[in-house]
Amino acid sequence: MTDNQFSFTVLTPTYNRAHTLLRAYESLCNQHFSDFEWLIIDDGSTDNTRELIEQWQEVSPFPIRYVWQKNQHKKTAFNNGVKNAWGRLLVVLDSDDTLTPDALSQMWACWRSIPAEQREGYIAVTGLCARPDGSIVGDKYPEDVMDMTSMDMTFRHSVKGEKFGCMQTEVLKYFPFPENIDGFVPESIVWRAIARKGYLTRFVNQVFRVYHETAGSLSEEGAQTGKKHAMGLLLLARDTVVECLPWFRFQPASFLMAAARYTRFRLHLRAGGVQLPGLAHLQGLMPTLLVASMYPVGLLLYLRDKKLH
Repeated sequence: MTDNQFSFTVLTPTYNRAHTLLRAYESLCNQHFSDFEWLIIDDGSTDNTRELIEQWQEVSPFPIRYVWQKNQHKKTAFNNGVKNAWGRLLVVLDSDDTLTPDALSQMWACWRSIPAEQREGYIAVTGLCARPDGSIVGDKYPEDVMDMTSMDMTFRHSVKGEKFGCMQTEVLKYFPFPENIDGFVPESIVWRAIARKGYLTRFVNQVFRVYHETAGSLSEEGAQTGKKHAMGLLLLARDTVVECLPWFRFQPASFLMAAARYTRFRLHLRAGGVQLPGLAHLQGLMPTLLVASMYPVGLLLYLRDKKLH
């Protein structure tokens, strides 16, 4: 098979989620747009995920590919999915969430609305998430259609909350998640690196995804803090204070809190006897001063964590 055989690859990394996958599958069956494949990367499930997928492959109105890997982590499953995707655009649908019926058709229309000669400079079309009751998760964008980097949307416009859309597969291949870091690595680290290379996103106030809160999902790890995910969260804090300084003037308080979190999670790692890898160390005078100035706050956060857990 060749690359870009489809307009979209819908990628679902999954682990022991046979009891929720039906929701995702049914939402794909209900799509108004048909030029897509569903790629499931199974991160070593021990339930009946494989059997379920094989049943759907027999009757599905769209192609389904199933790839099994030994249990590693969502970041590895994501990287594996990008390598195996046959769609020009990648949509990452969690195993317990759903797409709105017009999600793929609307994303494709938004992508095609970008002038053809400019599309290679875009990484994504990004819209909104809604809860099952229809309420929007997080903030809407200041305008209905906005083109800029995700860094500018985050720091200049302070837009917060879960967002969702499609990404250009070929660009993602150059920005894999670091697999040499154990455990959880925040997705923001990768999205920020892409934005700092100048890739734009088309932001639209359209709902593409219905977000279901389900205990035990792969993405749930991103919401946890403290000792378990200290390395990944330290890397995110380090990325903020070292790599994102050009945006400091827009949200200085956010950078100060990131400096405090760097100390917080470094203390967790030190208590666990974990050595910091080279990419976790601070670089430059300004980041060092920020972290030093917020050390007392970071220490208090660490002590609070210990008391709670």
